[in-house]
Amino acid sequence: MDGYIVVLTTAGSREEADKLSRGLVEEKLAYCVNTVPSVQSTYYWEGKLCVDEELLLIIKTQGAKYTALESWLRKSHSYDVPEIIALPIAQGSDDYLKCIDKWVG
Repeated sequence: MDGYIVVLTTAGSREEADKLSRGLVEEKLAYCVNTVPSVQSTYYWEGKLCVDEELLLIIKTQGAKYTALESWLRKSHSYDVPEIIALPIAQGSDDYLKCIDKWVG
């Protein structure tokens, strides 16, 4: 993946969201992680419809970091199948994108 991406994942608790956010930035897999509290997730899992309160993590990084970021999330996340979805950043301020490059590059 070239360019810059936003990766979305969810966490079931504030503690896990903090652990994941800090770990991603400390490992230089992400420049910034925003945590959005209290999102309601409705999904189908193990034969039943589930509705849970979760926290949404919005992760900004370089596309080239995706594979390592996904691997780290899979190892560090408490969920058996965590949501890990990457979206391209079509445009962004040059100053902010340079910050991403300085930290994760």
